[in-house]
Amino acid sequence: MFEQSLVESANKTGTNRGKTTLLSFALQFSLIGILVLIPLIYTEALPTKQLMTMLVAPPPPPPPPPPPPAEVHVVKRVSEIVDGQLRTPTKIPNKIVKIVEDEQPVPSNGVGGVVGGISGGSTGGVLGGVLSAANTPPPKVAPPQKIRVSSGVAAGNLINQVKPIYPPIAKQAHISGTVLLSATISKNGTIENLKVISGHPMLTQAALEAVRQWRYKPYMLSGEPTEVETQITVNFNLGG
Repeated sequence: MFEQSLVESANKTGTNRGKTTLLSFALQFSLIGILVLIPLIYTEALPTKQLMTMLVAPPPPPPPPPPPPAEVHVVKRVSEIVDGQLRTPTKIPNKIVKIVEDEQPVPSNGVGGVVGGISGGSTGGVLGGVLSAANTPPPKVAPPQKIRVSSGVAAGNLINQVKPIYPPIAKQAHISGTVLLSATISKNGTIENLKVISGHPMLTQAALEAVRQWRYKPYMLSGEPTEVETQITVNFNLGG
């Protein structure tokens, strides 16, 4: 009887445990289903900010920084000329630049001639131009408009000399001496632009009046009469 009671109690216990387990699983599945269905039914309860953060694409990465500016290397050139003279170089250059001149173009027809000339040549041509230039007389150099000569050269061309009249007041005052004048001898030998350089005031007027009447032979330069500038000396002596 005791064994029978143990077997019956064990069967009852096993039957109750199975029911409890099934009930527990059913409750758990129900709870999970409710938790899953609530967000789908009540969408207002969802965290909008977090959802927007998750749905919005992240901003693009910042652009890379600009590259640093290239370094400017300043090459200082030292002149080889100091005070107009070529100075001795301090070092031998690494590379010597060779200057090559352009060659003159050759005529395409194979016949010698001048580049850019007339095909077949022309009367006279280059040779005629050279010969005509050689036969052309040199240009005539025009003589200067006015030259300066010494008083001795001018005196050699003097053809009419009027003696000055000694001023009586200068004689009474026993004044004598030399009057120096500057003058221009024209192409026909007359006196122009007569001026006093030095001399006693009592003697200068008499010297000017006499020299204005002097006449010279025209001064010839390259076969042409030319105006000249010179100085004229007039002496006043009390002894006559």
